[in-house]
Amino acid sequence: MAGKRNSSSSRKNRNDAPRKPKKNPLTAAGIATVDYKDINLLRTFISDRGKIRSRRVTGLSPQQQRQVATAVKNAREMALLPYTTH
Repeated sequence: MAGKRNSSSSRKNRNDAPRKPKKNPLTAAGIATVDYKDINLLRTFISDRGKIRSRRVTGLSPQQQRQVATAVKNAREMALLPYTTH
């Protein structure tokens, strides 16, 4: 068939390079539990649009990500953090 290309040879394979794991910011700072009153810490896990960043982006463990999400939601409820940036 005319026009058929081998896509595997034309694209660069992303799995070739070994990926180093992200540094966990909570363990680096020595924080065991996340508190909803620590606004400066929670702002690092929120995007500029007001969304909670994913584990893949932040490098947190699953338990820490749940703690951060709960703390952000509590801080929003207490009006310490905005729901959106508008």
